[in-house]
Amino acid sequence: MRVRNEIKHILTGHAEVTAAIRGAEERLAGDGRILVRPSGTEPLVRVMVEGPEDMLVQSLAESIAAVISRVSA
Repeated sequence: MRVRNEIKHILTGHAEVTAAIRGAEERLAGDGRILVRPSGTEPLVRVMVEGPEDMLVQSLAESIAAVISRVSA
């Protein structure tokens, strides 16, 4: 999932973004992984979630993306 974001550094130390990622990690309970990183070539932040259940993975990715969109608006 990609989130349009002109301010890529919003990820560094932002409390809401960090909380969203930690909350998603807790829901995965060690049975998956999350990668959130700014694109090196585009004004985007990439959100990747892997886990055992497709619906959970999609929901967590959308939740993290929504927080990034909100705090970077």
